[in-house]
Amino acid sequence: QVQLVESGGGLVQAGGSLRLSCAVSGRTFSDYGMGWFRQAPGNEREFVAAINWSGGRTYYADSVKGRFTISRDNAKNTVYLQMNSLKPEDTAVYYCAAGRSMALLSKAYQYDYWGQGTQVTVSS
Repeated sequence: QVQLVESGGGLVQAGGSLRLSCAVSGRTFSDYGMGWFRQAPGNEREFVAAINWSGGRTYYADSVKGRFTISRDNAKNTVYLQMNSLKPEDTAVYYCAAGRSMALLSKAYQYDYWGQGTQVTVSS
């Protein structure tokens, strides 16, 4: 079993920055592709960013490209999401996910484990 715990969410003004962290325990972290998703009230869960097992490849949703950066530290079993130039439409619960693959994973069904989510609220 794999456990994921997100942290770093909060309230920020538009144009500000936040850094989300996701600590992973239970299995060999480097065996997993990692991703971030988000879900706003009334909306479906949507893909934000993904990173492969080594951190050498990343993939972003068009809506966050150039503003968000996903990274991972395999020595610390942690994946990060640096969010800059935040907009009110970025407001959502952000979820970390782990998939048993060394590849980039951009679909929710490809992930096997999920965190409990952390709230990000961007005020205008």
